[in-house]
Amino acid sequence: MAPISPSPLQRQSGVTLVEVLVTVVLLAFGLLGIAAFQAKAQAGSLEAYQRAQAVLLLEDMQARIAGNPGGAAGYATATPLGTGTTPGDCSTQAAGSARDKCEWSTALLGAAEVSTGTNASVGAMVGARGCVTELQSRDASPGVCRPGIYLLTVAWQGMHATRAPSHACGSGSYGSENQRRAIATRVAIGVPHCR
Repeated sequence: MAPISPSPLQRQSGVTLVEVLVTVVLLAFGLLGIAAFQAKAQAGSLEAYQRAQAVLLLEDMQARIAGNPGGAAGYATATPLGTGTTPGDCSTQAAGSARDKCEWSTALLGAAEVSTGTNASVGAMVGARGCVTELQSRDASPGVCRPGIYLLTVAWQGMHATRAPSHACGSGSYGSENQRRAIATRVAIGVPHCR
């Protein structure tokens, strides 16, 4: 008697289950890849947001100094602003550079945007610091006519390590220097009517 050969369906039993298992594994790897890309995009978005906030704060102080050229030397800081050492109410400060530095410091702390319910400041970068350094003093003496030049720097903590910035503002505030981000600009305060 001849042996009975199995039918084609009996030879393939379990193949469909293996195909489903392979599909599930491939789908899982694909979803993990999408999740990783989403996390990278989120970190990149936060870095871009922080840089945009830093640019706005830099332009704010630039406008404040340009609007008060006679008191420009009063904007220079010995220590970084934004550390929480300024008074909570800047209206108690005299108008001019002292009030402008106080308001800029509170803006660096995130006071421009407040979380509802907690009244916590949430509108700035992580660990924002601001520095104003006088590079050249203004001299309107006849024959000299030298403008005042100031370096404005905003520093903050980044989300991942990169190359450390060359500006010293905020140095040593964020653990690793490779976490520190900084942008800077120079402001020149001219000497009108100088001869």
